[in-house]
Amino acid sequence: MLDLGFVSAILADKSFEEVIDFASDNQFKCVEIMCWPKGKAERRYAGVTHIDVDELDESKISYIKNYLTQKNIYISGLGYYPNPLDPEVKQSKVYFDHIKKVISAASKLDIPVINTFVGRDPSRNVEDNLKVFAERWPEIINHAESIGVKVGIENCPMFFTNDEWPGGKNLATTPAIWDKMFEIIPSSSLGLNYDPSHMIWQHMDEIKPIYNYHERLHHIHLKDVKLNKDKLDRVGIMANPLEYHTPKLPGYGDVRWGAFFSALTEVGYRGPTCIEVEDRAFENSQEDIITSILTSRNYLKQFLVL
Repeated sequence: MLDLGFVSAILADKSFEEVIDFASDNQFKCVEIMCWPKGKAERRYAGVTHIDVDELDESKISYIKNYLTQKNIYISGLGYYPNPLDPEVKQSKVYFDHIKKVISAASKLDIPVINTFVGRDPSRNVEDNLKVFAERWPEIINHAESIGVKVGIENCPMFFTNDEWPGGKNLATTPAIWDKMFEIIPSSSLGLNYDPSHMIWQHMDEIKPIYNYHERLHHIHLKDVKLNKDKLDRVGIMANPLEYHTPKLPGYGDVRWGAFFSALTEVGYRGPTCIEVEDRAFENSQEDIITSILTSRNYLKQFLVL
């Protein structure tokens, strides 16, 4: 029914082969593979490249497919999470050009989904950003649709630090905005890479979107979050969100995982569900990182057949 995997960004120092070997050796069925362009990371968990789409020739395509077959692992999606609506038009084009390459790579590798952000100019309001979305995104979705690839937009606001103030760097944060996005681009190729944790710290229900957008669920991230009410009472919702919430491993936070998986199965979702680790309590060593993935697996296997 539901396949358990993980997002490869947490194994940033591992090679593609090491990531797939780890998945194969530890009861996982899939991996979301990061495909950032080679270079300096822009932020934490960014800049990870386990498949370089700029060097994806026929021999490498064949090698990747054969390696996955040997290890009995599949790639749930290709991931690249920049800010495509960057206010600097030249930088926006750089991001969009690479997104196109990732989409093309997914088609060549027979991977059905690529995951990314819509992006946002944090200094402009939602309506102004939707206008830019309407100008820049249809070409991308048309390209994806033409070659049979779906685009999953993660619902993270990307508002954590002062440089992302006040609106964050990803527009696709709420059902109200999703509705407007899907009106502008009605193609079923555009959908969600849904992460319930981002609803929690926005004080929103994390289960309802599964029922209301089940036809748009292209991919699922499994990450938890802990709201600290004492801190929230002190700083308020207008503070930078990391002042009152903390990303956690599944089961260590406030997501209602039983209801979450009940909803997924009830609406007929049968795709990948991938652990995303951003818990700083598990970043002190390579051993901690491995522990974070396996601890998440052990908690989630009560809902899944591994």
